[in-house]
Amino acid sequence: MSMHFWRAAALAAALAFNATAHAQPAGIPMPPPIAAPQNTAYPGVITLEIDATDTRRGIFRGREVVPIFGPGPITLLYPQWLPGNHSPRGPLNLFAGLEVRANGQRIAWRRDPVNVYAFHVDAPAGATSLELTYQFLSPTQSSQGRVVMTPQMLNLQWNAMLLYPAGHYATRIRVRPSVTLPESWTFATALDGAETNGQTTRFAETDLETLVDSPMFAGRYGRVIELDQSGRSRVTLNIFAERPDQLEANEEQIRAHRNLVTQADRLFGSRHYDHYDFLFALGERLSGIGLEHHRSSENKVGGGYFTDWDDAADDRDLLPHEYTHSWIGKFRRPADLWTPSYDVPMRGELLWAYEGSDQYWGHVLTARSGLWSRQQSLESLAMIAATYQYRSGREWRSVTDTGNDPTIAARRPTPWVSWSRSEDYYSEGLLIWLDADTLIRERTGNRRSLDDFARRFYGAGRDGSREVYTFTFEDIVANLNAVMPYDWARFLRDRFERAGTEPPLDGLTRGGYRLVYTGERSDYQRDAESYGKSASFAYSIGLTFGDGNTVTQVQWDSPAFNAGIANGSQIIAVNGMSYSAETLRRAISAAADSTDPIALLVKSGDEYRTVEIDYHGGLRYPHLERIAGTPDRLSAIFRARAR
Repeated sequence: MSMHFWRAAALAAALAFNATAHAQPAGIPMPPPIAAPQNTAYPGVITLEIDATDTRRGIFRGREVVPIFGPGPITLLYPQWLPGNHSPRGPLNLFAGLEVRANGQRIAWRRDPVNVYAFHVDAPAGATSLELTYQFLSPTQSSQGRVVMTPQMLNLQWNAMLLYPAGHYATRIRVRPSVTLPESWTFATALDGAETNGQTTRFAETDLETLVDSPMFAGRYGRVIELDQSGRSRVTLNIFAERPDQLEANEEQIRAHRNLVTQADRLFGSRHYDHYDFLFALGERLSGIGLEHHRSSENKVGGGYFTDWDDAADDRDLLPHEYTHSWIGKFRRPADLWTPSYDVPMRGELLWAYEGSDQYWGHVLTARSGLWSRQQSLESLAMIAATYQYRSGREWRSVTDTGNDPTIAARRPTPWVSWSRSEDYYSEGLLIWLDADTLIRERTGNRRSLDDFARRFYGAGRDGSREVYTFTFEDIVANLNAVMPYDWARFLRDRFERAGTEPPLDGLTRGGYRLVYTGERSDYQRDAESYGKSASFAYSIGLTFGDGNTVTQVQWDSPAFNAGIANGSQIIAVNGMSYSAETLRRAISAAADSTDPIALLVKSGDEYRTVEIDYHGGLRYPHLERIAGTPDRLSAIFRARAR
């Protein structure tokens, strides 16, 4: 054969290869979309039975009967987008063992290949219901996830224990729930109509939204304290603990919790519930939580809340924060966070008005109720202000954008939080709402305040009503202008939507204080570090420690950061001495009067190295200092209302 032939053949093969290489791969069509929720009633009532007696292994067992009306396909959904979580965090990975039966026969189910929270079933002819059985597997240690069942207590969240039919608003699906608990256990929930027979309690028929919004705490050791003294509606503190002695609250402590209810009444002027239950767990094995609901809240802190009262001040703003959510977030909710069902995505652009505003009023009500002293309130505020003065991520990222963090990060640990930011709409939001409050007080000669906005915006409504009223950015602006005319749209957009702004400390200055740093920790910080087994050197060398010698956070662009220390490193020794928080404090203090660097023996994985930190600024801990000759508006904000 000629060379010309071989060249022609090679060219043809190359052209054929190139044509194949540039062809687009063939995919397959997406499955049909799942029916969107409609404002139509699901016919029939779902029966839901939960067996929560396997506390040693942490296994909840569920049985659900879903009425159906004719043969054909039906889609069942596991709740995904959960109110208060602001993200798709339904714990589907812990939902196991699903079996579906109809007419007494087991039938197949198929998980949707796109929406893995959806299960498709073909109902056979003649079937009038589907019987579902399954388990929810509580993590048995925190490394597996949130522990919700121990031998002493449990936290039952109904949304984790059920499937519901697609295509309907949650308010239009009816459920008849029941739960079986270990013998002699007591429980608390906002659900109505409880009837107990032996170990099983059945509740009145309700809608799916109310059920999901009404979790349960139960346990071997419990105590009930009535907090309401006005006669308006029942407010109850339901306490569960790992040991009986942890329930021992004294009269002064109880009085502060009763004052919380009183001060919330005086702030908002209304109660958007017919009764309210604080669900409050104390101990170490059950995982922590703070989650709001309309008529209740889930709260879990350490076992020493009452018995180590003086040291546990850092836990005392949890109940005020979650209680305030009954008004802020449940009654009034940003329109982009309201969804008709749990398969519809939420958006978080107004989380600064949901969580940030609530964080502010939770802080204020902690002070006004006496759960914190005035000094503790100031010292806590100083620590918040320092955080955002040093939050270098403010250079590139706005507060509003952090409203996406519940979806982006789902509260997973963040290695460089001072740069990446993390849900800063909470506490930077607090500082901005403080700015607004002090601005109103200053410009109106203290005749008006943000209290007036809170009553007008979050408190408007009828006592006992559980309606939800959504709001927009424009609604916030209009109601602020009704309290005091001002360019509130620009005020809010400049502070929440822009990056690269100055730290939001104007509220402190206008409140009569400045943020300063000294070599001594405040009593509040000292107690918080002791109780939480932590140590912070964030504003000196830039390191924060948890329990022990492991670095939990490194401030971006701090001396430690610039020396190459990363989160997760262990500090073995300080200037040749075994590490302890006190040893490091002494070394930082001594370096202020020396030119010698601070030598740290650092262990990262299997590597040991000595790192020298050339820092001589001494210890730096945040405090608020009075500005002489200015009105003390912060003390006025923290003072209990007389009416």
